[in-house]
Amino acid sequence: MQISAERTTPMPRRYRRERFWNTPNAITMGRIAACPFLLLLPFYAGPSGSLIMGIAFLAVSLTDLLDGYLARRDGLVTSLGKLLDPLADKILMMTAMVVLVAMGRIPFWGVSLVLLILAREMAVTGLRAMASSEGVVLQASPLGKWKTGFQIAALSCLLVHYSFLYLPMHPIGMFLLVIATALTLWSGYDYFAAYLGGRELGDDGNAESEGKRD
Repeated sequence: MQISAERTTPMPRRYRRERFWNTPNAITMGRIAACPFLLLLPFYAGPSGSLIMGIAFLAVSLTDLLDGYLARRDGLVTSLGKLLDPLADKILMMTAMVVLVAMGRIPFWGVSLVLLILAREMAVTGLRAMASSEGVVLQASPLGKWKTGFQIAALSCLLVHYSFLYLPMHPIGMFLLVIATALTLWSGYDYFAAYLGGRELGDDGNAESEGKRD
């Protein structure tokens, strides 16, 4: 896996008004608006309510693929959209994790996994903001897509909780959560390695640098 850290030369800014309310951004805002509905799960915690909540969570999470595709296809990529898209994903995931911990569907030993995931997300968000202020662009890693996919799968299973199609959803969800945590920490390490490597090479006068992993 590879993340590159590229140091850019500041360019004169050309201010132009971007249209916020387009289809991709509306879909992104819809993900954020859906988060409070997860708080209803404790009131509908039976098999039927849990199944509906799990399927709904999966469907809402997958809209991330849709808004990204529409933004690229129609040329509707905006600066605010770039900010809100990963933010919406993090808010959705964090809300689901908090609800699952509060309901006891993530056991005590699994709370440490949740804390590691939340700490990584906040650390990487802060790192990217700091790197941006220094003119360093940390490009996304394919590993990040894998960790997001496993997070979605794990949380969907844990929300369903009860057996479905003869599959024990809760044990499957916890197993996937362990894998998601490992991928989350691995991708977080890649970001920090790329940033530190890029900063060291930048101090030596090179225009760009790459953090590589075999």
